[in-house]
Amino acid sequence: MTIEMRLSGFLFLFILVLQVVMAAFGYILEPTSKHYDSDAKLLKFDNNPRGFQIGFVIALIEHFSVITLAIMLFIVISPYNIILGIVLIIFRIIEGSIQVHNEKDYWGLLNIAKQYSITSGTDKDSLNESYRTILRTKSTRFTFAMISWSIGTLSFSIVLVIYGVAPLFIGWIGIVASISIGTFNVLKLVKPKSKVYESLSSICGLLAIVFEILIGGWLLFF
Repeated sequence: MTIEMRLSGFLFLFILVLQVVMAAFGYILEPTSKHYDSDAKLLKFDNNPRGFQIGFVIALIEHFSVITLAIMLFIVISPYNIILGIVLIIFRIIEGSIQVHNEKDYWGLLNIAKQYSITSGTDKDSLNESYRTILRTKSTRFTFAMISWSIGTLSFSIVLVIYGVAPLFIGWIGIVASISIGTFNVLKLVKPKSKVYESLSSICGLLAIVFEILIGGWLLFF
């Protein structure tokens, strides 16, 4: 059990590091309004295809790490509460699987970027629309992935609070973060054009990062 706990802690932190690195290579994890400037992004992808490819591979590693983390966490918490453990593993694997499924379309952005740099007129408009369609689809799927994250994380956090697996304040941060992100993403599906989502996403995302750093550090070192 100690090995599984430490590996879970490592994966929490490893996933966060991967997200920072893949963003540095230009990978778009969660599309926002700034990413829909197709001229700038497509030219950037075309000018640096190696960076796009590296970011893509790192993203795949991150997604499979999420699935591995789900399995490790299930092993850790199932002795405390098997039902919450099952909920956790189902929804965190759904989260990772959605992200993996996204990558088939996302890889197509590199081909669009290559064509975009050598076309003009209506062909360019068509490529612009293809780019935006891929991002809109990715955004919708990411919303479902985050709802799955919130359900899985809520189950895990409840175990932390009830059974004292970690300090109570860490569990409560997880509960608040998961409920906030889950509610925010459900509302995003109901009213997708609201202007407040990007700022709310940053706040909720920061809370989730704090939780994952704390629980990752606790499981790894304590």
